[in-house]
Amino acid sequence: MAGGQELKLLGLWESPFVVRSGIALNLKGVDYEFLEEVPGTKSELLLKSNPVYKKMPVLIHNGKPICESMIIVQYIDEVWAAAGPSILPSDPYDRAIARFWAVYIDDKLFPYLRKLIIAKADDEETAEAAEQVIAGLQLLEEAFVKCSKGKDFFGGESVGYLDIALGCYLGWLKALEKLAGVKLLDKEKIPLLMGWAERFCSADAVKELIPEADKLVEFAKMVRARQNAAAPN
Repeated sequence: MAGGQELKLLGLWESPFVVRSGIALNLKGVDYEFLEEVPGTKSELLLKSNPVYKKMPVLIHNGKPICESMIIVQYIDEVWAAAGPSILPSDPYDRAIARFWAVYIDDKLFPYLRKLIIAKADDEETAEAAEQVIAGLQLLEEAFVKCSKGKDFFGGESVGYLDIALGCYLGWLKALEKLAGVKLLDKEKIPLLMGWAERFCSADAVKELIPEADKLVEFAKMVRARQNAAAPN
């Protein structure tokens, strides 16, 4: 195997960022060992491998850790360049645009998704967070038109960098609709993204990795309970 045989992915199945790494590895057909963390704790291996941010995922390749999910995706694309389709666009401009929207997703969309996980249903904060998520998805609907160029994915004919950046959140978007009692994935507002989401979740490299919404709802309830217990009275 190009790049060596020893490959470990450290993280939680619930994490959209860990899902990103798994999709990239699957696209390249690379075998790896998944080392699952215990929710609410940080293993010695995690702290040793990512001493700066102390966060998941971490890809450990021949004993060397690589951190931050989209950096890991790019690393996988470069190391296993000859295996499977290219993940990053080949054109420099298209590559820059894909990176721009990937940063937007994590900087602007994810914080509101996080708010929906911890907010109470039907309160003002939940409504505001839902509105921001919907607005962000509508922007990404426009981005899809430009990036896909009439094809099935942001990356064109196959799943690519921006598909991974956004698609990793689909399980959580479905879970948050149930958890927060809001409609986020609306065919009337984002018809093209809804079609893309179906194709993305059906892709061979993806379908086994997107967590089920009901399981994520239970995980989110556990997170809420832990935070409530830790909150000062």
